[in-house]
Amino acid sequence: MKRQKIIFFAFVILFGVILSSQKIQPDITLEILLDKSGKYVGADYPHDLGFNGNGIKVAVIDTGVDYSHPDLFGFGPSGKVVGGYDFIENDDSPTDTNGHGTEVAGIIAANGSLKGIAPSAKILAYRVSDTGEGVSSDLIIKAIHRAVVDGANVINISLGVNRTNERIDEAINYAVKKGIVVVTAAGNNGPDPNTIGSPGKDPNTITVGATYNNITSSLVATLQINGERLQVLPMAGIKPTSEPVVAEIVFGKYGRAEDLIGVDARGKILLVERGSDKKDELVYFSDKEKNASSVGAKAIIVYNNEQGIFLGELNHKLTGPDYESTIPAVSMSREDGLSLKNRIQNKTIGTLNAFYHPDFVSFFSSRGPVSPFYIKPNLVAPGVFVNATSINGNYNLTSGTSFAAPHVSGAVAILLQKNPELAPHEINSIISTTADPISDTYETPFPLEISGVGRLNITKAFNANLIITPYQVIFDLSPHIKTQTAMLQIKTINHESPKVNVDFKLNGDAVNFEHFLDGNNLYITSNLVREIPSEYQGMITLDDGMTKHHIPVLVRVSTSSVDAVNDNGKLNFRVYSNDTWSYAKISVYNDDSDLVSTASITPTKSDPVLIHEIGQYWIEANVRDGNNTVNVYNTIFVESSAKDQIDFSAIGIPQRQILIIFGIMAIIAAVGIIIKKK
Repeated sequence: MKRQKIIFFAFVILFGVILSSQKIQPDITLEILLDKSGKYVGADYPHDLGFNGNGIKVAVIDTGVDYSHPDLFGFGPSGKVVGGYDFIENDDSPTDTNGHGTEVAGIIAANGSLKGIAPSAKILAYRVSDTGEGVSSDLIIKAIHRAVVDGANVINISLGVNRTNERIDEAINYAVKKGIVVVTAAGNNGPDPNTIGSPGKDPNTITVGATYNNITSSLVATLQINGERLQVLPMAGIKPTSEPVVAEIVFGKYGRAEDLIGVDARGKILLVERGSDKKDELVYFSDKEKNASSVGAKAIIVYNNEQGIFLGELNHKLTGPDYESTIPAVSMSREDGLSLKNRIQNKTIGTLNAFYHPDFVSFFSSRGPVSPFYIKPNLVAPGVFVNATSINGNYNLTSGTSFAAPHVSGAVAILLQKNPELAPHEINSIISTTADPISDTYETPFPLEISGVGRLNITKAFNANLIITPYQVIFDLSPHIKTQTAMLQIKTINHESPKVNVDFKLNGDAVNFEHFLDGNNLYITSNLVREIPSEYQGMITLDDGMTKHHIPVLVRVSTSSVDAVNDNGKLNFRVYSNDTWSYAKISVYNDDSDLVSTASITPTKSDPVLIHEIGQYWIEANVRDGNNTVNVYNTIFVESSAKDQIDFSAIGIPQRQILIIFGIMAIIAAVGIIIKKK
């Protein structure tokens, strides 16, 4: 009995260790991105040449599709929706009762009064939500696997959360390995950074943010005071200014008629607070605008009565059909508004402008970064105020990244019709690198974590002859590693030798670049010329005479570096830092962003990591230097692996815990021998 108890408790400990090493992720509910988006893509060119997605099947994982809609008519082999499944009702009729999925499908492939991006493409509809409020991660995973079985060429997922779901990412990686292009919405959680979650954060997807659209209401606004730029948003319903408004700024309380008595606002910009100081009093933005205009103000700024900025709208049900704004009206955050209120006690001149800017990234579009090793979003597509198909034969004016994604899905269908042999990473390269770089309201390029390469340009993608891998470059430099070289493989679709002109643009002068082309390989070397720790962004432009391809480049300059040397699959690490560094935790990831293993090193001790598969690996080092921790990164391509050694990582158990398990097993064996001898 004593012997049985000893063995039992030993196995309990063993089982606990194994369980503690596993990643157990509960089934979480994902929020559907209900804000709709619009389209702003140049699909006319391929359409005129007869390329419209014919023969391509696009899976829409959403709320189903209303295939009774005249622009999406028919279910089955002869219909627009050739198949699918309803994971809510568990039947073969994925009918949309919400509208979201029908809008997505319409932007991709509507072929009636409304024409989608790829009007001849077919749809596979997978209904994973009935209310449009949420969806089980299990259903998304089931839908992805069903789309693979059903022969989808493209999967569109306009769902997402601002957190990671590893099970969904694993399903997406499986689909990509099966040759399916996966396009996802970035999400509607902007403008805060780090708001792209699964599935948009997956490195193998084409992640799409949202810009404004090619319509007259796509206005942006700027405000400058003594050269300082303050963030303002134009209110819906204003007109663009014919020229900038340059005037003194004066305060007008809440912008009510009684607030403006005695205020000299003629020819000036009026600053007012949102809302009212009287309980239950409603002062509409339209009232503030009319009151400001009536006293001769040239523009009005409304700052928020709570933290943060807001999007205002002048037109509402009480304004009546005859109301029309006469002066520019913009909104501002409370923080900036209170600061400006204090500044204008002395005479302050502001310059306010409102103008058409269809390529402005929308306020709601989710931002990266999602990883130190790759850039998200890949690109943006117009996603504000677009007419899309809806349920019951209707159409809907919609906005949101949910439908920026299907613009890209439709573009992918066209590219696959033209070149069906292209692999997912090749399609991703073409779509991403042919996007047009875009700028903010002050003509400053948007950061990569906001717009990726830029706005989708399907005409350039259709004409592209170059496939560039990788399609983004990241350098990590320091005083210890002052130069680094990246290799871009250039494949031509017409199978001719590539000939390209290369140009570099980077914000700042801390780094310069050199390059040379050797056959199909372009080598780019970054050289540190100013040791100023910071992050620098820019673009590498490859021009083959037909199309300009843009490769986003990110250069991190740090005080420390990490290096790795491969010895037949055994990675040994070295940290370069100040003399005061004492410890570093090393994490190694594969190019699916999965953690392979971790190691700990000190200046006198190194803990190697075994690599069992050839490929690219990402290295992150958290370096303890005095009281500070510095995060540094590197990338290594492992050409020889540790094939003859046990791959503990394949079963998800770190080597340290394996040693503990072996120790426990040794104890069990020893105890057994002792008991047996007794």
